[in-house]
Amino acid sequence: MLSVPVFPVAAAGFGTGLSLIVAIGAQNAFVLRQGILRHHVPIVVAVCAVSDIVLIFAGTAGVSTLLTHAPGMFDVLRYAGGAFLLCYGALAARRAVRGTAGLDTDERGPDRSAPAVVFTCLALTWLNPHTYLDTVVLLGTVGNQQGDPGRWVFALGAVVASLAWFLALGFGARLLRGVFARPVAWRVLDGGVAALMLALAAGLLLGA
Repeated sequence: MLSVPVFPVAAAGFGTGLSLIVAIGAQNAFVLRQGILRHHVPIVVAVCAVSDIVLIFAGTAGVSTLLTHAPGMFDVLRYAGGAFLLCYGALAARRAVRGTAGLDTDERGPDRSAPAVVFTCLALTWLNPHTYLDTVVLLGTVGNQQGDPGRWVFALGAVVASLAWFLALGFGARLLRGVFARPVAWRVLDGGVAALMLALAAGLLLGA
Protein backbone atom coordinates (compact mmCIF):
# COMPACT_ATOMS: atom_id res chain seq x y z
CA MET A 1 0.00 0.00 0.00
CA LEU A 2 1.21 3.49 -0.87
CA SER A 3 1.42 5.90 2.04
CA VAL A 4 0.39 8.85 -0.14
CA PRO A 5 -3.02 9.93 -1.49
CA VAL A 6 -2.45 8.62 -5.01
CA PHE A 7 -5.19 10.45 -6.92
CA PRO A 8 -4.63 13.96 -5.50
CA VAL A 9 -0.86 13.74 -5.99
CA ALA A 10 -1.20 12.31 -9.51
CA ALA A 11 -3.77 14.99 -10.34
CA ALA A 12 -1.36 17.64 -9.08
CA GLY A 13 1.35 16.21 -11.32
CA PHE A 14 -1.05 16.12 -14.27
CA GLY A 15 -2.15 19.73 -13.77
CA THR A 16 1.34 21.06 -13.17
CA GLY A 17 2.74 19.18 -16.17
CA LEU A 18 -0.06 20.30 -18.46
CA SER A 19 0.29 23.94 -17.41
CA LEU A 20 3.98 23.85 -18.37
CA ILE A 21 3.59 21.87 -21.60
CA VAL A 22 0.57 23.67 -23.08
CA ALA A 23 2.33 26.80 -24.25
CA ILE A 24 3.22 28.26 -27.62
CA GLY A 25 6.77 27.14 -28.18
CA ALA A 26 9.14 25.80 -30.79
CA GLN A 27 8.32 22.16 -30.11
CA ASN A 28 4.55 22.60 -30.09
CA ALA A 29 4.64 24.69 -33.27
CA PHE A 30 6.58 21.91 -35.01
CA VAL A 31 4.18 19.20 -33.80
CA LEU A 32 1.21 21.29 -34.96
CA ARG A 33 2.65 21.77 -38.45
CA GLN A 34 3.51 18.09 -38.83
CA GLY A 35 0.04 17.15 -37.63
CA ILE A 36 -1.66 19.41 -40.15
CA LEU A 37 0.50 18.01 -42.95
CA ARG A 38 0.09 14.42 -41.63
CA HIS A 39 3.84 13.92 -41.99
CA HIS A 40 5.34 11.27 -39.67
CA VAL A 41 2.91 12.22 -36.89
CA PRO A 42 3.35 9.00 -34.83
CA ILE A 43 7.14 9.44 -34.89
CA VAL A 44 6.92 13.10 -33.87
CA VAL A 45 4.49 12.37 -31.03
CA ALA A 46 6.63 9.45 -29.85
CA VAL A 47 9.86 11.49 -29.85
CA CYS A 48 8.27 14.35 -27.91
CA ALA A 49 6.54 12.07 -25.41
CA VAL A 50 9.56 9.84 -24.78
CA SER A 51 11.79 12.90 -24.38
CA ASP A 52 9.42 14.32 -21.80
CA ILE A 53 9.22 11.02 -19.96
CA VAL A 54 13.02 10.80 -19.74
CA LEU A 55 13.36 14.41 -18.56
CA ILE A 56 10.50 14.24 -16.05
CA PHE A 57 11.82 11.11 -14.40
CA ALA A 58 15.37 12.48 -14.50
CA GLY A 59 14.19 15.56 -12.61
CA THR A 60 12.27 13.39 -10.17
CA ALA A 61 15.37 11.29 -9.58
CA GLY A 62 17.20 14.41 -8.43
CA VAL A 63 18.88 15.78 -11.55
CA SER A 64 17.17 19.11 -10.85
CA THR A 65 19.48 19.54 -7.87
CA LEU A 66 22.51 18.82 -10.04
CA LEU A 67 21.48 21.28 -12.75
CA THR A 68 20.96 24.11 -10.28
CA HIS A 69 24.64 23.74 -9.38
CA ALA A 70 25.84 23.56 -13.00
CA PRO A 71 24.82 26.86 -14.63
CA GLY A 72 27.47 26.41 -17.31
CA MET A 73 25.36 23.64 -18.85
CA PHE A 74 22.54 26.10 -19.45
CA ASP A 75 24.91 28.48 -21.24
CA VAL A 76 25.93 25.74 -23.67
CA LEU A 77 22.29 24.86 -24.32
CA ARG A 78 21.38 28.52 -24.63
CA TYR A 79 23.81 29.28 -27.44
CA ALA A 80 23.29 25.99 -29.29
CA GLY A 81 19.52 26.31 -29.03
CA GLY A 82 19.59 29.97 -30.10
CA ALA A 83 21.62 29.16 -33.21
CA PHE A 84 19.29 26.33 -34.16
CA LEU A 85 16.17 28.45 -33.64
CA LEU A 86 17.64 31.20 -35.83
CA CYS A 87 18.11 28.72 -38.68
CA TYR A 88 14.68 27.17 -38.22
CA GLY A 89 13.05 30.60 -38.03
CA ALA A 90 14.79 31.70 -41.22
CA LEU A 91 13.47 28.63 -43.05
CA ALA A 92 9.92 29.32 -41.80
CA ALA A 93 10.22 32.95 -42.90
CA ARG A 94 11.34 31.79 -46.33
CA ARG A 95 8.28 29.53 -46.62
CA ALA A 96 6.02 32.39 -45.51
CA VAL A 97 7.44 34.73 -48.16
CA ARG A 98 7.44 32.22 -51.01
CA GLY A 99 4.24 30.46 -50.02
CA THR A 100 4.79 27.58 -52.42
CA ALA A 101 5.49 24.52 -50.28
CA GLY A 102 3.06 22.20 -48.54
CA LEU A 103 -0.09 24.16 -49.36
CA ASP A 104 -2.36 21.35 -50.56
CA THR A 105 -3.30 19.37 -47.48
CA ASP A 106 -5.23 16.81 -49.53
CA GLU A 107 -2.09 15.87 -51.42
CA ARG A 108 -0.04 16.33 -48.23
CA GLY A 109 2.62 18.33 -50.02
CA PRO A 110 6.33 17.46 -50.15
CA ASP A 111 7.21 14.91 -47.51
CA ARG A 112 10.41 15.12 -45.47
CA SER A 113 12.33 12.00 -44.63
CA ALA A 114 11.72 10.41 -41.25
CA PRO A 115 15.35 10.92 -40.09
CA ALA A 116 15.15 14.64 -40.94
CA VAL A 117 11.89 15.00 -39.01
CA VAL A 118 13.30 13.12 -36.02
CA PHE A 119 16.47 15.25 -36.02
CA THR A 120 14.47 18.48 -36.11
CA CYS A 121 12.14 17.28 -33.36
CA LEU A 122 15.05 16.19 -31.16
CA ALA A 123 16.87 19.47 -31.69
CA LEU A 124 13.78 21.55 -30.86
CA THR A 125 13.35 19.49 -27.69
CA TRP A 126 16.86 18.85 -26.36
CA LEU A 127 18.52 22.12 -27.42
CA ASN A 128 15.86 24.19 -25.67
CA PRO A 129 16.93 25.26 -22.15
CA HIS A 130 13.28 25.96 -21.28
CA THR A 131 12.60 22.24 -21.70
CA TYR A 132 15.01 21.51 -18.87
CA LEU A 133 13.67 24.32 -16.72
CA ASP A 134 10.10 23.06 -17.13
CA THR A 135 10.47 19.29 -17.01
CA VAL A 136 13.65 18.75 -15.00
CA VAL A 137 13.96 21.71 -12.65
CA LEU A 138 10.37 22.84 -12.03
CA LEU A 139 8.59 19.48 -12.18
CA GLY A 140 11.54 17.79 -10.47
CA THR A 141 11.55 20.32 -7.65
CA VAL A 142 7.79 20.25 -7.09
CA GLY A 143 7.72 16.47 -7.40
CA ASN A 144 10.47 15.98 -4.84
CA GLN A 145 8.45 18.02 -2.35
CA GLN A 146 5.92 15.17 -2.34
CA GLY A 147 8.35 12.89 -0.56
CA ASP A 148 8.93 9.25 -1.39
CA PRO A 149 7.05 7.51 -3.03
CA GLY A 150 4.81 10.54 -3.65
CA ARG A 151 7.30 12.11 -6.06
CA TRP A 152 6.97 9.15 -8.44
CA VAL A 153 3.18 9.38 -8.35
CA PHE A 154 3.49 13.10 -9.14
CA ALA A 155 5.89 12.31 -12.00
CA LEU A 156 3.49 9.72 -13.39
CA GLY A 157 0.72 12.32 -13.46
CA ALA A 158 3.00 14.72 -15.35
CA VAL A 159 3.91 11.96 -17.83
CA VAL A 160 0.22 11.25 -18.50
CA ALA A 161 -0.31 14.98 -19.13
CA SER A 162 2.55 15.03 -21.64
CA LEU A 163 1.24 11.97 -23.49
CA ALA A 164 -2.30 13.38 -23.62
CA TRP A 165 -1.11 16.75 -24.90
CA PHE A 166 1.13 15.51 -27.69
CA LEU A 167 -1.42 12.93 -28.84
CA ALA A 168 -4.13 15.61 -28.96
CA LEU A 169 -1.87 18.16 -30.68
CA GLY A 170 -0.35 15.78 -33.22
CA PHE A 171 -3.43 13.79 -34.22
CA GLY A 172 -5.99 16.53 -33.56
CA ALA A 173 -4.24 19.02 -35.85
CA ARG A 174 -5.71 17.26 -38.89
CA LEU A 175 -9.08 18.76 -37.95
CA LEU A 176 -7.64 22.08 -39.16
CA ARG A 177 -6.86 20.60 -42.57
CA GLY A 178 -9.73 22.44 -44.26
CA VAL A 179 -8.50 25.78 -42.98
CA PHE A 180 -4.96 25.12 -44.17
CA ALA A 181 -6.11 24.06 -47.63
CA ARG A 182 -5.78 27.77 -48.42
CA PRO A 183 -2.27 29.01 -49.25
CA VAL A 184 -2.73 32.16 -47.18
CA ALA A 185 -3.33 30.10 -44.04
CA TRP A 186 0.02 28.34 -44.46
CA ARG A 187 1.78 31.64 -45.04
CA VAL A 188 0.24 33.07 -41.86
CA LEU A 189 1.21 29.95 -39.89
CA ASP A 190 4.78 29.96 -41.18
CA GLY A 191 5.02 33.70 -40.57
CA GLY A 192 3.90 33.17 -36.98
CA VAL A 193 6.32 30.27 -36.53
CA ALA A 194 9.16 32.37 -37.93
CA ALA A 195 8.37 35.26 -35.58
CA LEU A 196 8.14 32.87 -32.63
CA MET A 197 11.42 31.11 -33.43
CA LEU A 198 13.33 34.34 -33.98
CA ALA A 199 11.91 35.83 -30.77
CA LEU A 200 12.87 32.73 -28.80
CA ALA A 201 16.34 32.76 -30.37
CA ALA A 202 16.80 36.42 -29.46
CA GLY A 203 15.69 35.73 -25.92
CA LEU A 204 18.11 32.84 -25.56
CA LEU A 205 21.11 34.56 -27.13
CA LEU A 206 20.53 37.80 -25.25
CA GLY A 207 20.17 35.90 -22.02
CA ALA A 208 16.52 36.80 -21.38
